[in-house]
Amino acid sequence: MSNTFKTIARYQYSAEAQIIKGRLESEGIQVFLSDNLTIDTDPLVSNAIGGVKLKVLSHQAQEAESILKSINKYSTNDEGHPINCPNCNSEKIELFSTVKDLKSLLALIFAFITNIFVSTLPLYSKHKYRCEDCKTEFDLK
Repeated sequence: MSNTFKTIARYQYSAEAQIIKGRLESEGIQVFLSDNLTIDTDPLVSNAIGGVKLKVLSHQAQEAESILKSINKYSTNDEGHPINCPNCNSEKIELFSTVKDLKSLLALIFAFITNIFVSTLPLYSKHKYRCEDCKTEFDLK
């Protein structure tokens, strides 16, 4: 058997990767996380280095990928019900952060400058939902 690892998923933060790692390990799959300590130390470099890489042994990759596909990655509301797209009524909705307008950009710059002076890290970013099927972006009201 080969002891080489294959990257099967990437996550922006290590907390997401740790949850999936636990699920895969409960199914008997050996999991290794790469770059998780770097991102835990400085979360702002996550996009620059490609996020936290979730790796499994090559001979377990297919089984791990099928488990990942069985996990629902789409957004739900506070009651646990799927969020539907207002355009096409699809349930394939993902949450994402965006800096699109001048107001969001100025708020982000202000938060960054403030963080330099007070050394706190909560940065402002606007969250929206995006439909995977029709690419409609929307807010929940």
